Amino acid sequence: MYAIIEACGKQYKVTKGDVVFFEKLDAEEGKKVSFDNVVLVSDEGKIEVGTPYVKGAKVEGKVVAHGKGKKIIVFKYKAKKNYRRKQGHRQPYTKVEITSIKLAGDKAEKAPKAEKTEKAEKVETTAKKTATKKEEV
Repeated sequence: MYAIIEACGKQYKVTKGDVVFFEKLDAEEGKKVSFDNVVLVSDEGKIEVGTPYVKGAKVEGKVVAHGKGKKIIVFKYKAKKNYRRKQGHRQPYTKVEITSIKLAGDKAEKAPKAEKTEKAEKVETTAKKTATKKEEV
């Protein structure tokens, strides 16, 4: 399962467990981050394409670290005019580990599982009641 998300003005292809470097995000290390702008989701051959985004889809991740990228040199030069300017730049980034990709249908699938557990609890309570009645007799 993978998703294409839109964040920081760029698009990223992510899967669960990936570590992605985004432009600087306003989140502390260890905090959870969610991305709602999901452009495409592929799940076991089924592809959902959004218009422009997939409704109900969400990608969640955990901020691992903040840092700065490798230094690049910006050099301005004009021939024969004795004009030279050298400047360095390091782009700040946020390192994020993708923890889950959720679809709108995932929530609907979890609800019946909860009903099954409630039914199992009812069965257990009736079994306990019958066991106590047998002990009394």
